[in-house]
Amino acid sequence: MQLSVDEVNELLSFAESLAEAAADAIRPHFRTQMSIEDKGKAQFDPVTVADKAAERAMRNLIVDRYPEHGILGEEEGNVEGSSPLTWVLDPIDGTRAFITGLPLWGTLIGLNDGDRPILGVMNQPFTGERFIGTPQGAWGNRIPLSTRQCGELAHAIVMCTTPQMFSTDAQREAFGQVASNAKLLRYGGDCYAYCMLASGYVDAIVEADLKPYDVQALIPIIEGAGGVITTWDGLSAQNGGTVVACGDPVLHRQLVEILKSGA
Repeated sequence: MQLSVDEVNELLSFAESLAEAAADAIRPHFRTQMSIEDKGKAQFDPVTVADKAAERAMRNLIVDRYPEHGILGEEEGNVEGSSPLTWVLDPIDGTRAFITGLPLWGTLIGLNDGDRPILGVMNQPFTGERFIGTPQGAWGNRIPLSTRQCGELAHAIVMCTTPQMFSTDAQREAFGQVASNAKLLRYGGDCYAYCMLASGYVDAIVEADLKPYDVQALIPIIEGAGGVITTWDGLSAQNGGTVVACGDPVLHRQLVEILKSGA
């Protein structure tokens, strides 16, 4: 679906209002003793009242303003729309960080035009940071973002939220090849790490077991800053799964060669 610059800007303005609504729902709960539910998957998968309240606030605004749009969210599932446009929501990406009081989490708001994500917002209300990506570029608090050049893994800072996300021997072996040859490997970060890549502080992120709502908002931010984000075998990352993001396309090609054996 082709949208004009003016249409994208109007939708971006609305996305920022979604970010504000989510922030208002989340702020009262951060660094408080709240109840935590476990979704009951193989690993501890927490959800809090803040996650649920933030997604509900965003969904209500979308239904009021754009009832024809679809909605895909982490906590309440998928609602098909009559329009090709679908909002992809993760109210708190990094709930594990959230419940431990760490500020490495954010609200992810993506808009997919039926073919690909065309705009993305990562909002961190505690630190006061907002990262935005559109076909026109990427910005952090209105300042243009740019990834940095790093064409060699031996010089690269690599991040991954947790090695527990690699569920097969092939994935663990492929990630191990990257990790053992990188200049520096850091764990943690969730969506915040991707925004640091777009800001030029991280060179690569290698992850697995991602869902569409974990990544769609981040794709326009990384690509708008000049980076590349795909699956481990070089295909579109919008459906999640195994994901590799790099600030430098040269490094990305190197990592895909290593990682495709584990895809």
